[in-house]
Amino acid sequence: MTDFATPDLSDAHPEAAALPYQFFRYGGVERFAGPAETIACHEDNSRVAEAVAESGAGRVLVVDGQGSLHRSLLGDNLARTAIANGWSGIIVIGAIRDVEIIDTLAIGVMALGVVPVKTNKQGLGDRGHSLDLNGVTVAPGDWVYADRNGVLIAEEPLHD
Repeated sequence: MTDFATPDLSDAHPEAAALPYQFFRYGGVERFAGPAETIACHEDNSRVAEAVAESGAGRVLVVDGQGSLHRSLLGDNLARTAIANGWSGIIVIGAIRDVEIIDTLAIGVMALGVVPVKTNKQGLGDRGHSLDLNGVTVAPGDWVYADRNGVLIAEEPLHD
């Protein structure tokens, strides 16, 4: 589903929760949606690398980087891997890098900011658990809708 606007979805489905962050949009895909896959990590993108190497099947990867802007949790190589494996998009509550390249790729990415510093992969982080993102719960399988207006989370698919 790529023909939507989050304000219209929010108006029609007030039960959908907006993630309370001011995101920057990256990548060549302006809007994206799909079931959530979740990761919680802090300045270590080991679990992100594992996830994007698997079949995305149209899912959206939601990465709770705890708002850290000290280390990048996504770069162009992982974004290319995500595209090759069918991920719909990636949302990072934290920083990414290689944005001038990511902006040319056929994937949607939302992040809080950028930093040129890579992570130290130590195998840390958790996958497949509910995330509490500043008061909004995102569980694996919840539906994620993202565009320039923000990100909505719903327990079921939303239809206009």
